[in-house]
Amino acid sequence: MFTGIVEELGEVVAVDHLGDSSLFRLRGPLVTEGAKHGDSIAVNGVCLTVVETADGEFTADVMAESLKRSSLGALVPGSRVNLERPMALGGRLGGHIVQGHVDGTGTVVERIPGEHWEIVKIALPAGLRRYVVDKGSITVDGISLTVVEAGQDFFTVSLIPTTLALTTLGIKRPGDPVNLEVDVLAKYVERLLADGAIRPTAGETVA
Repeated sequence: MFTGIVEELGEVVAVDHLGDSSLFRLRGPLVTEGAKHGDSIAVNGVCLTVVETADGEFTADVMAESLKRSSLGALVPGSRVNLERPMALGGRLGGHIVQGHVDGTGTVVERIPGEHWEIVKIALPAGLRRYVVDKGSITVDGISLTVVEAGQDFFTVSLIPTTLALTTLGIKRPGDPVNLEVDVLAKYVERLLADGAIRPTAGETVA
């Protein structure tokens, strides 16, 4: 379980393509501190399992499903990545509940600079539109963000200077892909409503 609060801007050191999977080696001195085989680290919002660590770097296997659903397959040595360790029990939940299970990819459409911030418009896959609402939460490349505007096929987020400086969203350009994870609570509610496990009380309607 993650919070979407990026801890470190890391770097891809090497990628070894192994048929329908890949072995990644990534540099992240902060997130590898104390990490061991079997631990989880989110890379651009994708939960990966640590294979081994050494000298501030770690390796992780990326299976075909993760490559298919995320933008990790486009990474090459030198690519910058957002890194986050799992939330510690008893810690503060600074963002929102993030699983590291990417639901799909979007594309940066436009960047609109402000005086001290920047609005970023991102194309939204049709299958995810119903989970994205104004002022709701969404995870973009592992970053917990608040939706400013939820359109039919896009959404916008407002980025503060810290996010621009310390994450990959500061260097993404129009046309670049981003990993998206919607709020898992919305998906649970949708399933419960569809199965009839939740029914509106008298006088209420469900859209």
